[in-house]
Amino acid sequence: MIRDILKFGDPVLREECAEVTRFDKELVELLDDMYETMVDADGIGLAAPQIGVLKRVVVIDVGNGRIELVNPVITSMRGRQFEPEGCLSCEGKRGIVQRPGHVRVKAMDRFGRQVKFKGKELLARAFSHEIDHLNGILFEDKVIEWVEEEEDKQ
Repeated sequence: MIRDILKFGDPVLREECAEVTRFDKELVELLDDMYETMVDADGIGLAAPQIGVLKRVVVIDVGNGRIELVNPVITSMRGRQFEPEGCLSCEGKRGIVQRPGHVRVKAMDRFGRQVKFKGKELLARAFSHEIDHLNGILFEDKVIEWVEEEEDKQ
């Protein structure tokens, strides 16, 4: 089911999310709805608070397949990158943000099993951006410089 995406200014987006403790049908439905919502919105990542659910849940797909993260934690990061990014909660705005060039993430999958991922470049940005959402941090908090859509496409 496609859910409504909250927009910047909604106080829910500034809340810190609770850890998931139940790996049940409700979580499976949440993950499936989040992925469907993200794809419908032409996004590459979506965090549960963006649809009004204050749980530590993220879905990402940068073109290499669906990644689901429950209770994710960045365990290491190195390097730096400065790239434009946007957010499904802030349509039409993009800005240059400093993110790590490489990250390692540990989380749980929909069944409660531990999973680990390595990400670089776009995937590292997506991990960092979406995990920030779980802590009430928005990309606009980290924008160094706003960019026009036309500049971004060059």
